[in-house]
Amino acid sequence: MTRRIAIFASGSGSNAEKIAEHLTNSTDVEITLILSNSPKAGVIDRARRLHIPVLLFDRTTFYESSRVIRLLQEQQIDLIVLAGFMWLMPSELVQAFPNRIINIHPALLPKFGGKGMYGHFVHEAVVAAGETESGITIHYVNERYDEGQVIFQARCPVTPTDSPEDVARNVQKLEHEHYPRVIADLVAAL
Repeated sequence: MTRRIAIFASGSGSNAEKIAEHLTNSTDVEITLILSNSPKAGVIDRARRLHIPVLLFDRTTFYESSRVIRLLQEQQIDLIVLAGFMWLMPSELVQAFPNRIINIHPALLPKFGGKGMYGHFVHEAVVAAGETESGITIHYVNERYDEGQVIFQARCPVTPTDSPEDVARNVQKLEHEHYPRVIADLVAAL
C-alpha cells in the first residue's frame, strides 16, 4: 500500500526538496501535495521541478474554513510534514490527523522554541545565550508551538566564535541529513 505525504512549507523549500529526493525511488511512499501560505515561496518552484502539485491558501481559508482539512482527507494523506511552515496548525487539523503531523525545529527543544522562535531568531538566541551546542528536533505537532512529543534530535557543536549564520549552516546540514530518513522510518511504521 502506498503511503501518501503532504508537505506544508512557507519558505525556500530546501527540506521539502531533500525529502522528495530521498523518497524518489520509494515504491511505497508518494509526496502527493505541497501546500504553502506564501505565493512567493521558493518551495513552489521546487515543487514544479519535482512534478508535485501545489496548493496555495490564505489565512482565512486555513483558519476559518475546513477546505484544507477536507482536501487532505480526500487525498487520503497518511502523514503531514511541516518543512519550514510558519503558521500554528489549527486544532481542527491536529485533531483530524492525530500523531500524523510532524515538524522540524532548528534547535534542541525545549530550549529556543515557541511562538516567534524560528529561523534566524533561533540561531541568534542560541549564540546570544552562549550555548555550546545546538541541533534539530523532529516532533509531533499539537495545538501549541514546538510542544509536541519529541521523535528525534541531532546535535552539532557551537563554538564561541560561531555567528548565527554559522549555526544556521550546521543546523541545516542536520535537517537535510536526518529529516528525510526519519520521515521514511515513520511512514514505514504506519
